Amino acid sequence: MSVIQEFKEFAMKGNVVDLAIGVIIGAAFGRIVESLVADVFMPVIGAVVGGLDFSNYFIGLSSAVTATSLAEARKQGAVLAYGNFLTIAINFLIIAFILFLIIKAINRMKKKEEAKPEAVAEVPQDVKLLSEIRDLLAGGAAPRA
Repeated sequence: MSVIQEFKEFAMKGNVVDLAIGVIIGAAFGRIVESLVADVFMPVIGAVVGGLDFSNYFIGLSSAVTATSLAEARKQGAVLAYGNFLTIAINFLIIAFILFLIIKAINRMKKKEEAKPEAVAEVPQDVKLLSEIRDLLAGGAAPRA
């Protein structure tokens, strides 16, 4: 079997395809959360703490850094962009919390499925009759006419 054929079989296995779909959906979900944090949460938090945008919070690590925006400061030299780190940390916390809620909901559904009693299958009529005959013969009684 050629290497190409082996790779094709590997790539088409269900787990690899499921993983690829998960990565694509995860990337899209990450962008949604990133926008939620940058466009909704951080402006509110920034307004509460003084009206500044967190993404522009930085400390210049050299005297050459004199800019007031992070993008310009990075062009001038090394900066410690703690506001950007704070934004990414909040992104992570939101994603982790949402995943926690999803896993919790999945586990709750699994518990409900486990708690459901299995439906008792109806015993066919011929099996009932054979069981009655067996019981009568085992008891020594003569069968009814």
